[in-house]
Amino acid sequence: MNWRSTSPLKTLGVLVILSAWIVLTWLKTPSALAENYEKRTLLNADFSGQVLTDSEFDFANLRGSNFSHTDLHGVSLFGAKLQDVNLEGADLSNSTLDMARFRRTNLKNAILEGAYAYNAEFEGAIIEGADFTDVMLRRDAQLTLCKVATGTNPVTGRNTRDTLDCD
Repeated sequence: MNWRSTSPLKTLGVLVILSAWIVLTWLKTPSALAENYEKRTLLNADFSGQVLTDSEFDFANLRGSNFSHTDLHGVSLFGAKLQDVNLEGADLSNSTLDMARFRRTNLKNAILEGAYAYNAEFEGAIIEGADFTDVMLRRDAQLTLCKVATGTNPVTGRNTRDTLDCD
């Protein structure tokens, strides 16, 4: 191609289209890819502060792991063992928590809004400041959580007792 015979408007048009394509490609590229940790044993693992959006931890053994201040939006923790796990300040919005076992799990200031946790167990869980807005829970789990519900979530500003519909 002879650049001297090409009009400046044509060259400008090609540059604009190329620039737009680069920007759109960059915007569509996800910042982090979802990971699959399904059925893995990850004892005392440190995931603190990471972005694990839409990752899968189905049936994983996560005992003693640290997920504090982690973005777990949309993750699946179906049947996961979460004994002594630190989820303080984690975002678990719209996650699948069904059949998960939260034994002595730290959920302080966690956001669980819109999560599905109908058959989850919360034995000895710390839920101070946790936001359970629109979380699907069994009635017995709700009553158990209401016995220990205190605090206000610092991000959403909602009271834990209110989000659990405690009397």
